[in-house]
Amino acid sequence: MEKTKDKRTVGICYTLAGGMCWGLSGCFGQYLFQEKGITAEWLVTVRLVLAGILLILLGLLLTKKKMGDVWKESADKKRLLIFAIGGMLTCQYTYFAAIQHSNAGTATVLQSLAPVIILGIVCMKEKRLPRKLETGAIFCALFGVFLLSTHGDIHSMSITILALLFGLGAAASAAAYNLLSGDLLRKYGVYAVVGYAMFIAGLAMVIFVRPWRYAVVYDMETILATAGVVVIGTAVAFSLYLKGVSLVGPFMGSLLGMVEPITAVIVSLVFLGAAFQMMDLAGFVLILGTVVALSLRSK
Repeated sequence: MEKTKDKRTVGICYTLAGGMCWGLSGCFGQYLFQEKGITAEWLVTVRLVLAGILLILLGLLLTKKKMGDVWKESADKKRLLIFAIGGMLTCQYTYFAAIQHSNAGTATVLQSLAPVIILGIVCMKEKRLPRKLETGAIFCALFGVFLLSTHGDIHSMSITILALLFGLGAAASAAAYNLLSGDLLRKYGVYAVVGYAMFIAGLAMVIFVRPWRYAVVYDMETILATAGVVVIGTAVAFSLYLKGVSLVGPFMGSLLGMVEPITAVIVSLVFLGAAFQMMDLAGFVLILGTVVALSLRSK
């Protein structure tokens, strides 16, 4: 019994640490946008390529020959390519673009609306109306977005239209990310699917963005913050989170993962000068509360 409790405690710590690393990743991105004049296009391209290589190397180290299995079946190869562009690329770009036009906290909370979008897709697929709890969750989520974007005044916007559109786009693409990747992840594992998808998406971005043309100042702060996005926000976050989920289970892992937006809000407020009003915080609580309620409902 004591060993089980210790194992659960260690799992909780790992999972929380992984979620916090994801939250910090967005804050490193916000720092690069605010202080170094870097664009979302440049950062996403660099992150996808380098993080993809890093995850592939980790997969080769940890799973060895299994990394090549995803390329053996033509149907799975096509699905991986679709996931790389339709899930990974769009998810990463809209998220960091939302940060660039607002802040890490706001963008991460808006991206957390993904389960609400998935719920809508499930209801359409099952040809049914949302149940009472689901209807309440949808209403709370929409009201949270309303407070966050207007502060309760329908005649004005408290965040820019681009910030709102990219934030909602991040939620929609995160939903697509989860729906497109589910079977592949169960069959081939995270390192193979996410690693290859990141690298493929990064190569696609390289063709259009051409990051070497950007006038980036490669000083120590830029290098460290970029490393934070790539290493802490990818390799470290995935490794800690997956280890934690293996100990506490996927349901508890999904709830503990809510530390990601909370971390992003706190860090962007305390260290990056983001200004949140009471209406913003009320919107955050409504949106995050909705996600927790849906997680409990779908246990």
